[in-house]
Amino acid sequence: MSKNLTWHTSNITKTQRAKLKNQKPCVVWFTGLSGSGKSTLANALEEKLFNLGYHTYILDGDNVRHGLNKDLGFDEASRIENIRRIGELCKLFVDSGLIVICAFVSPFEKDRTFVRSLLKKDEFIEVFVDTPLEICEKRDPKGLYKKARNGEIQNFTGINSPYETPLNPEIHIRKEDIKENVGMILEFLNEGNI
Repeated sequence: MSKNLTWHTSNITKTQRAKLKNQKPCVVWFTGLSGSGKSTLANALEEKLFNLGYHTYILDGDNVRHGLNKDLGFDEASRIENIRRIGELCKLFVDSGLIVICAFVSPFEKDRTFVRSLLKKDEFIEVFVDTPLEICEKRDPKGLYKKARNGEIQNFTGINSPYETPLNPEIHIRKEDIKENVGMILEFLNEGNI
């Protein structure tokens, strides 16, 4: 980092922004294999929170790679940088007072731990969407598993690149019932006064 950079402190604090929105800012981080249902669940959660009057924003893996991270590939170094940038973006969104809902495969434990380290202890909520590889591959909504099996995609998580299962996620999703899963997440958020 350059010695010529200085952090500019805003006159308005994160606490003031959150108070204006009447909510506690946080990151709800969905992780799991491609096709596990992360984006579907993230969208259902955002819709429910929006209808309840909360201020949210979704960051989705494919969407972020269309813009902010379009210069990154899918090799291990690029995947690490992808999550690092997203983590820094989440930190800014939380500072703005938002509830940030993230849906990223984020296969490496150290990268998820890094994002967690950018935030206060209760501001990062890891949601592990634990859908078995066989089901994800059967769903294959984007045809990526088929391409990976045919050798057309390298470094594809679950096929020729590892997925490191979360060690202690705040929420562990094992069922396919979207309504029930959203309810479980909302209950957790309510218990945390978010």
